[in-house]
Amino acid sequence: MTTSLPGPGVAGVHGAVLTGIHAEIIQVQATVAVGAPGFAIIGVPGDGTREMRDRARAAVLNSGLAWPSGGITVSLSSPSLFRRGCGLDLPVAVAVAVLAAAATVPAGPATGRVFAAELGLDGRLRPVRGIVPVLMTAAAGGGHVTAVIAPQNTPEAAMLPGTTIVPGASLGQVAAWLRGEPLAREPFRLPPPDGAPGPVQHEHPGLAGLGVSPVVRQVLEVSAAGGHHLCLTGPRGSGVPALAAGLVTLLPDLTEKEAAEVAAVYSAAGLLGSRRARITRPPLRVPDHRATIAAVTGGGTGLQPGEAALAHGGVLCLDNAAEFERAVLRTLAQPLRDGEIVIARGGAVTRFPARFILVAGMRPCPCGASSGCTCTPLQTRRYRDRVTGTLGTWIPLRAAIDRVDVTHVPGGQPSQDTDARSAARVADARDRMGHRLSGTPWRRNGEVPRHELARTHPPAGDGQAVIDHATDLGLIGNLGARHITAVAWTLTDLAGRSRPGAAECAQALAFWTGAAR
Repeated sequence: MTTSLPGPGVAGVHGAVLTGIHAEIIQVQATVAVGAPGFAIIGVPGDGTREMRDRARAAVLNSGLAWPSGGITVSLSSPSLFRRGCGLDLPVAVAVAVLAAAATVPAGPATGRVFAAELGLDGRLRPVRGIVPVLMTAAAGGGHVTAVIAPQNTPEAAMLPGTTIVPGASLGQVAAWLRGEPLAREPFRLPPPDGAPGPVQHEHPGLAGLGVSPVVRQVLEVSAAGGHHLCLTGPRGSGVPALAAGLVTLLPDLTEKEAAEVAAVYSAAGLLGSRRARITRPPLRVPDHRATIAAVTGGGTGLQPGEAALAHGGVLCLDNAAEFERAVLRTLAQPLRDGEIVIARGGAVTRFPARFILVAGMRPCPCGASSGCTCTPLQTRRYRDRVTGTLGTWIPLRAAIDRVDVTHVPGGQPSQDTDARSAARVADARDRMGHRLSGTPWRRNGEVPRHELARTHPPAGDGQAVIDHATDLGLIGNLGARHITAVAWTLTDLAGRSRPGAAECAQALAFWTGAAR
């Protein structure tokens, strides 16, 4: 982050505002003129300035510091995000800038520092959401970053090594530090975090002991390797969340870019916790079927990320997907297509990364009974259409499952060895597709658009004939043909072959129709 020095008689510090997971560093400048008392904040229209003035003044006085008696003017350099509402408070930056302009604290040590905390009326600094994206944005500007934050936010800040952290418990402590006095906790530069599982990560049991069929294991491997979405149909209590957890164990570790994005999302949601650890494993999210649109896609106060964004880089499991509101399922079409959630509100557009693998669990009929079903064909068709009619075009993998036993069964060690072999096959397949897709914006077969597949990666002649024949029969449309081609490539990568043929395309077609056995 580059810093421009304020002019004579002007003190400048930096604050931060957050919209979604996107932060903007705001330069806060203050000057104190001799004359009648007054306090004006320019650059930001609306009633928000009144709250900033009142909180900054109350915090300074309640910290035992002198409030300047002259005319105070504070300027915010970039008010665009503040007009939309922000997730971080600026009063702490305003208070420090005023104190520096009045020479209550030296202006030099405060210049260029980032102050990111909530300022209470009693002068205490309180933790806020979004420290990770704020520090990422500050570091992206170049130069070394020194951030004054609440002590409770230091574990999150530890995910960004190289930043100097000043843990200030109160405005009075921060003022003392700026005057050169020692803090209860001295400023420190963060070393790289360890590789232990972070607070949003859990050790999932995998597929060992679930007794999954070879077809289900194969479809999970294909999903993990190519990033394809899948629908699992089985009787009530089939254990779809357990299978989704097993799918997570087959996924490789997050890349550096994915880990940074996941950390930013969880920081903005306030879910990173107090452990200092690097996020390395893909997340798993299993929302309840009563979840609202805002809970799944994001929104609410402060535009917080929803379950779709929290599943970025991992797996989003919708157990009993047909019981979700149809409007909720429709909103998932955007992240399934684009890999992100876009929310427009009050003239602002907020984007959340949301590239995940969807696991939709569904019963074969409304009652979900394994025997003695009394549902009529019309009831069954309407029930299934709640999922297939809204998300079906984005789900290329469909398989029937039996009820799984989530307890560990005898012979678990061989099952665990099978899990290790499955994960190794997935990793090898991803290496192959990564090599083939090098130089393109895509990393997995499930991300490649149909026109690109048809132009640069068509199947062999006999494989293309299988797809064309299914298209002529009306079994699939253009989008279905794209998904089948992508799945065929993933099957080819898993098998270590060079190009999909008739066998891979026929297997991909069977997954699309749910006829795989």
